[in-house]
Amino acid sequence: MKNHVFLSLLAGSIIFSSCSNDDETEDITSDKKLLLSKITTTYYDNPSNPEIVISTLTYNDKNQVTGSESDGSSAVFEYDSNGKPTKTNYYKPDKTLEYSSLYTYNGEQLTSIKAVYSNPLFNRSVSYSYDSNGRVTKSSFCESENCSNPSRNTYLYNGDNVSVETVVMTGTISYTYKTESSYDDKPNPYTNINKYLKIMMGGADVLSKNNYISGKISYKNADGTWSQSQSVIYTIQYNDANYPIQIIGKESNGNISVKYNYEYIIK
Repeated sequence: MKNHVFLSLLAGSIIFSSCSNDDETEDITSDKKLLLSKITTTYYDNPSNPEIVISTLTYNDKNQVTGSESDGSSAVFEYDSNGKPTKTNYYKPDKTLEYSSLYTYNGEQLTSIKAVYSNPLFNRSVSYSYDSNGRVTKSSFCESENCSNPSRNTYLYNGDNVSVETVVMTGTISYTYKTESSYDDKPNPYTNINKYLKIMMGGADVLSKNNYISGKISYKNADGTWSQSQSVIYTIQYNDANYPIQIIGKESNGNISVKYNYEYIIK
């Protein structure tokens, strides 16, 4: 049910650099917001032929995300009078409806999102749990009405950032992995996006206040022990408002694994 470019899962020793962007010439005043409008992600799984994915976001005059597009697929968001998302329609590249997501709340907390397809056999849902501070601690994914063992993401926090994200995948092929992350002290690109949409997007990168600069991915073995599988460090370039405009992830061998370029509008 995610419809955003998910930042790579990371880790290891910390390399951190901060640069200003000479191209950022607009004056960013305290009464204006920087809104994420474009993400260009370059994956280097095949260094000789990197994969490039471009995602865009559009906003209304209330600074609410009204649409997104990536690789030809698109989404349109609807809100109630209180600014809560109520429905998202997802469209195929040929502009035909693929499915709709319906949001359910308990007071001010988003409790579940259900994806509804024309064929109900494809319907699926995600439900959310929170701690006493209102932070998401678990999201559970079900691909059927009778879901006794859902896949799930759990989150442990250090301050305002997710320090450990654990993913448990169930089904025909089951596995568990965790990502342990450390962060800078700057606002992340998703800062001014609707809080409920950030919950829907999920992931430590979106749910955290800041930007992760290092981390490690470990997989759980059958005996309950963990084996580290990946180590990535991130170098971040910022604009004058201290928002990331470029993040480059390198593995422990020095090879670039991913690059993100962020663009913003000021409203």
